[in-house]
Amino acid sequence: MNQPSNQLYREREARFTDAINLKVPDRVPVMLEMSYFPAKYAGITCAAAFNDYNLWLKAYLTAVSDYAPDVVQILPFSPGVFYDMLGTRQLKLPGRGISPDHSQQFAEGEFLKAEEYDWLMEDPTDFNLRGFLPRIFGALEPLKKLPPFHDTTYAYYELSALAEAMTLPDIQQALKTLTRAGREISRWRSRMDAFGPKIEKLGFPLYGTPVAHIPFDHISYQMRGMKGIILDMYRQPEKLLKTFDWLLPIQIRKATESARAGGRNRVFFALHRGADNFMSKKQFGIYYWPYVKKLVNALITEGFTPCLFLEGDYTSRLEYFLELPKGKVLARLESTDIFKAKSVLHGHMCIMGNVPASLLQVGNTGDIEAYCKKLIDIVGKDGGFILAPRGTPDEAKPENLKAMVDFTKKYGVYR
Repeated sequence: MNQPSNQLYREREARFTDAINLKVPDRVPVMLEMSYFPAKYAGITCAAAFNDYNLWLKAYLTAVSDYAPDVVQILPFSPGVFYDMLGTRQLKLPGRGISPDHSQQFAEGEFLKAEEYDWLMEDPTDFNLRGFLPRIFGALEPLKKLPPFHDTTYAYYELSALAEAMTLPDIQQALKTLTRAGREISRWRSRMDAFGPKIEKLGFPLYGTPVAHIPFDHISYQMRGMKGIILDMYRQPEKLLKTFDWLLPIQIRKATESARAGGRNRVFFALHRGADNFMSKKQFGIYYWPYVKKLVNALITEGFTPCLFLEGDYTSRLEYFLELPKGKVLARLESTDIFKAKSVLHGHMCIMGNVPASLLQVGNTGDIEAYCKKLIDIVGKDGGFILAPRGTPDEAKPENLKAMVDFTKKYGVYR
């Protein structure tokens, strides 16, 4: 007899939470972050999923129900129509410059100039409105013509200049486009806000929807690009660190406000560019780790569980994570040596991972079960382990992903 969804929800949530808290649950939990897999599972293209969010949400619900993991991570795609309207320069969209069968690609650019850090810190609203947004959205490029509006002493005169700018035809067109895009994003948000509760009602806890960012990652991939920030590390390191110190409290506040508004206990964020192949260990200790540690500790103080995704290889940096509070943090591993991570972090931090995407794509069910058995036997010993794919398995064979979940449920029993 099938268990009621609310009972399954409680069991899955307890299993997942026990693992994070370094307790030994009834069995090894399994988590799925599906990204575009539900679309391909349903036989629709990435372009269809990105542009028709009703179609994508339906496909996602089907995949979650069919695969039945313990915990689900939702990736809330924004509608492609929104980005199309605004003419995004930061994304290459499925069916718009890349194949309709491929996921969207992030396109870095130097959208913050090397000399503009002071502008960003002193007046972020003005920088975003007249600098950043006109650079990343073609339809908003006319906004760079707007006058600055930050002197309260002469607010009347600044208002007059602003009103006069509104008469320019290209600014009027930009505002009309922005209004249409706003209506589109409002329709999307109403559906996304209802989607999480639908997943939970089926009996599946959510992994962690609020997102935090490390200052280095935010500045590098959103604003300066990797080339720009590396140059800044050598040419103006003091300015870079000053910007990070200014940005971190803002990111902490936004993450906690988002988590409280969504009623979520777990806060997800990825460590994108602190990996071994991006910077030296010395640079990691200066530009990256202090901010990871402060962000994690701040979230824990506010009562949240930080869920880190160590993107790339952090094998040489595992000892740093021993500085974080014991039993309070989850670390999902991508390319990091998970067996070494077990030996270093055992009894201190729960780790999650890391069935290779390549194995899920080209292996067979026997390969999957053998790899999962090794993970459960070694990394799952004494608890503190959650099994999951190494990354988002968009191209996984459906039978392989199913074998991963089902085998873990059958073999990963502790008692």
